[in-house]
Amino acid sequence: MFSSFFSATDPTAPNLHPVTTGVAPADLNGELVPEDLEWVCPGGFSTETHTWYHRLEDGSFLMCQVIHSAVGLWYPTVQFTFRLYNPATKEHIWRSANVSDFVSPAAGSNDKRTSKSDKFTINFKPSTNNMEETFSITANPADDVQISLETSRVASVPGFKIGKGPKGGNTYFGADVEKPEGYVFHKFWPATTCKGTIVVKGKAITANGTGMFVHAIQGMRPNLVASRWNFAHFEGDDNKTSATMMEFTSTPGYGKKGDGSGGVVVNVGCVVKDGKLAVVTGETIWPGELADDGSPVHSRAKHYDTKKDKDTGYNAPTRLSYHWKGPSLLQDAPGSVSASVDLPVGDPQAYSGLIEKVDVLAEIPKVVKTVIAYAAGTKPYIYTFMNPATLNIILPDGKEEQVKGVVFNEATFIS
Repeated sequence: MFSSFFSATDPTAPNLHPVTTGVAPADLNGELVPEDLEWVCPGGFSTETHTWYHRLEDGSFLMCQVIHSAVGLWYPTVQFTFRLYNPATKEHIWRSANVSDFVSPAAGSNDKRTSKSDKFTINFKPSTNNMEETFSITANPADDVQISLETSRVASVPGFKIGKGPKGGNTYFGADVEKPEGYVFHKFWPATTCKGTIVVKGKAITANGTGMFVHAIQGMRPNLVASRWNFAHFEGDDNKTSATMMEFTSTPGYGKKGDGSGGVVVNVGCVVKDGKLAVVTGETIWPGELADDGSPVHSRAKHYDTKKDKDTGYNAPTRLSYHWKGPSLLQDAPGSVSASVDLPVGDPQAYSGLIEKVDVLAEIPKVVKTVIAYAAGTKPYIYTFMNPATLNIILPDGKEEQVKGVVFNEATFIS
């Protein structure tokens, strides 16, 4: 009772409670339960997504995403987005469809991992003796795109969240964790396979590949959650090694000492090696505090040698790096696992591997745009890339390995 009174009245009390708070390095790998992947469909101002990322056998990158956006008293808006990018031909197909009649569970099911609308049906099949848990996606997001896809969790790689229990995976905003102003969570399947067919402009494309899935919520206005986001997913050519990272930087209003102490960097990630979950990472770096290179856990995305991008007005990176380190989860291999990717991308006016610079305000539904109070002149952008890369891994026995592959990454600037 006293702590609630204190936090409600002291303007310098912490009002950001990162997902890593109170989580020991050995407890970062939190087991998922069925409820972790269920649609929540929260009210107020929130955005919830189910997103599937895959690298196909021909080298193309595939993304399918369902976005549920609640905007106060208005009826929620729901979108289905689709991206197919072929790095060899540079062909890029992007479709975003506003859908109607969204329901979860889907008709005929009581499983809230399923959903249905006028443009898609997504079913969920639990694990059996013959099959791992699987999402089945049938969608027509545009007249010239039809999707029939099954994406399954790799049996040897469990899903995870940071920390255990019902609050695992959550970062809370506001002084009172029990009555937060908002929250963010990410729940991952770090390794998946997909198989199916996509028809684009009348041409059938075999959609078999490997990737990952994430269920995410931003449980308040997105312009209050973060000023920056970084996302990266490395997919190895061996189809058995991958690495994922998600990071946000809090807005000035949320930090260790209340309003004005923001700029907190919260990062979560994982590495899969030879079809096994090797390490789960989570780290929070507070402004004014140097990252501790001697700490047992690192989870960091960095931008280097930034240059002003005349297209967006932001100081954009010419090189990025991603670094993971934490206690080994590999059976019979105690110790530490670390991994890194170094990614030079060049000048913002001639980026290597740039898919596109996404003007966020041009893509989100009008009703959402009207209630997001972006600062005058602010124009959020997402830089999306796909490039060849090498994941450098150091195993507990000190052995170093290099795995070649590709990395899909996003750098998001909001303010």
